[in-house]
Amino acid sequence: MAHPKSKISKQRKRKRRTHKKAAVPTVAVCKTTGEAHLYHNAYWSEGNMYYKGQMVIKADEVEE
Repeated sequence: MAHPKSKISKQRKRKRRTHKKAAVPTVAVCKTTGEAHLYHNAYWSEGNMYYKGQMVIKADEVEE
């Protein structure tokens, strides 16, 4: 049995999708370094890597 190509019109489909958009990522400022970074992400500051305000990797340990 033949089926219609699209039961929902293009206009109705596009109206529903207008609210779907990427959210702006939340940026946090570290209390110890004052560096802006994304939440739940480690970040580099002055050669050191920090996560949750604590130093994870020191500058002298990094191999270049």
